[in-house]
Formats: sequence, C-alpha cells, structure tokens
Amino acid sequence: MGKGRKTTGGSDQGGTQAKPADLWGRGCSHEYQGLLRQFRLEVSMSRSRSCFDNAPMESFWGIIKQELINHRHYRSRRETMEDIAKYIEIFYNRQRLQAKLGYLSPVKYAQKYYAGLL
Repeated sequence: MGKGRKTTGGSDQGGTQAKPADLWGRGCSHEYQGLLRQFRLEVSMSRSRSCFDNAPMESFWGIIKQELINHRHYRSRRETMEDIAKYIEIFYNRQRLQAKLGYLSPVKYAQKYYAGLL
C-alpha cells in the first residue's frame, strides 16, 4: 500500500486507520528505525487488514484503563508506571479472578497447570 493511503476496518475506533508512514512524515520513520536498532528492539505491527494480531494486548490495556487508570489522577510518569506495575504484579496476576481461567488468578492457574491438576 502506498504512502498516504488508508485502510478500512481493523481500527478499534471503527473508522479508517492511517498507516504509520502517514503519521510519521518523511524522515521520521528512518529516525524511529534507528532508535529501534540502537536499543535492540524489534518492530511488532499487525498484518495489513488484520485487527486480531494485537487483540489480547488491546484487551489487557483496556482492562487496566477501566479498572485502574481512569479512576486516578497521576502527578508524574513515574507514579503512573509504579501504579501500573503494582496493579499487574499484585492484583491482576495474583488476585483478579479470570473467567477464561476457570475463575482462578493467573498465578493460581499456572500453579495448578504445572502441578498437573488441569
């Protein structure tokens, strides 16, 4: 797909979705790619016209926003990151019961799985 073209569907907002090249402008994508190489990071983008590649992470971040972030006012980025880390490590992984895991927390599910009880 050429620069400046848009895809239809696949957007969680329900409309058309601009490709990253449309948003970065000329030259910016090269700078971005350089930063990725510098920090040994790998690009992870969904396939064209596929809204399902990133669905589990989008769902996870939606849960965090709904249950945590939307109910708080953070004073700094550090405070936000610490709160999210606590939410994930203490509540989400150890206490939050999840229907898809038979109403167990992820930690309890993993313990039962590796003990051969599932």
